Amino acid sequence: MSEDAKDREVAGYIDRVKKGDKDAFSFIIKTYKMYVLKIVNRHIPYEEAEEVAHDAFVRIYESLPRFKGEGGFRQWMAAITTRACYDYWRRAYRSREVPMSSLGDEHREWLERAASETASIEDIARQAEARELLEYALSRLSAEDRMVLELVYMEGLSVREVAGLLGWSTANVKIRSFRSRRKLHKLLKDAGRR
Repeated sequence: MSEDAKDREVAGYIDRVKKGDKDAFSFIIKTYKMYVLKIVNRHIPYEEAEEVAHDAFVRIYESLPRFKGEGGFRQWMAAITTRACYDYWRRAYRSREVPMSSLGDEHREWLERAASETASIEDIARQAEARELLEYALSRLSAEDRMVLELVYMEGLSVREVAGLLGWSTANVKIRSFRSRRKLHKLLKDAGRR
């Protein structure tokens, strides 16, 4: 059978499916099963390929009423099948689990605290707003002021440790952190008035 004759035969079955003949779709499945599986096998793990191919055929069937014949049926099916593969990976990454044993002690403690606390949506929104406001205010400070504040108050380093890291005297770190905190307080207060 020539390619043109095959295309005409497939077009006839597509028309039958569009007119409500659900059984006509079995011909399309038989004709293109290996083509769809070939695409899926290139992108999906072997053990999941059949399920994704099934999903692709379901999508093809549901989309047939919108098929206009432009660009060819095989290309149209390939695009739907590729999107089915893409959606498989999106679902897989969204539902990916990290074993607790692979987390460090710090992360495990954080998860346990988070699970034991019940935060409302309003609390989460307030925290996000506070983080944005703090980030805005910190961005208005000089690099030195920001660094001192982050090291002393956010990371909890001692004045001596910060002095060693920055190559400053301890007196300079104390003075800079005091002045920087005052500047930050003023910026936050001014931003709160808006």
